[in-house]
Amino acid sequence: MPIDPSAVGATSDPVRHSWTSKDAILYALGVGAGAVDPLGELAFTTENSNGIDQQVLPTMAVVLGGGGGGAFASIGSFNPAMLVHGEQAIELHGPIPVEGEVETVGEITGIYDKGKGALVEVRSASTDTATGQPLFTTTMSAFIRGEGGFGGDRGPSGPKNPPPERAPDHETAYVTRSDQALLYRLSGDRNPLHSDPTFAAMGGFDRPILHGLCTYGFTGRALLHRLCASDPARFRGMEGRFSSPVLPGERLTVRMWEVGPGEALFHTTGDDGRVVLDGGRLTYDAA
Repeated sequence: MPIDPSAVGATSDPVRHSWTSKDAILYALGVGAGAVDPLGELAFTTENSNGIDQQVLPTMAVVLGGGGGGAFASIGSFNPAMLVHGEQAIELHGPIPVEGEVETVGEITGIYDKGKGALVEVRSASTDTATGQPLFTTTMSAFIRGEGGFGGDRGPSGPKNPPPERAPDHETAYVTRSDQALLYRLSGDRNPLHSDPTFAAMGGFDRPILHGLCTYGFTGRALLHRLCASDPARFRGMEGRFSSPVLPGERLTVRMWEVGPGEALFHTTGDDGRVVLDGGRLTYDAA
């Protein structure tokens, strides 16, 4: 059965996901956080640093809120090897607790005909089971090659969140580890594309590539430290589009443009200057 455009509005069964302090530390290490005390990194990589209790990186929402992906079962059959992660957004209603549990429900919010493929958008809402309050929402889009041409709406197109034509207000660079993907995959994504050279070669890569959501996490760290004074409570929302694969060991440079109170645009580039994450927008509580 091909992609079914009438699946828009379909929801997944509720899925529960719990985590511990150790999981939060492992995620932080997976996206490059370390012993950089002036930037508040120890607050994310240890249980206690200089009297400050452990905190959680806001982008961990992409790991904890992944249970809503079950909604994909309603769109019909397709070859998973043809699926590419297109965009990712998170919206936070407050800081993520160091340990806890969420219940997540996913909803298919769009299926668009892009000709050579179908673009499927899934929105997942996660509720804190301890309080019954919304904790965060994640939205992801996936491009499925070979599933277009069904005569549906093409959906939104054109540049999204283009940065101003001026020098960025802030710039932060991080060097990823050569084994970064092996560390990040311990937070849940065990796709062999990121660990098995033979599998990566089948996908046309010389060696395993970095998870897109790992690049997303590195970028989120830069935004948190530069624009939110390392305070997760000020970090409200982040969105971006994956535009090029990253190889472990590359330097990631995040450029940021402040465009209004509590709003910034950004993009992330790789070693050779190519943009690997674009269309970026951050919302935050301004100082």
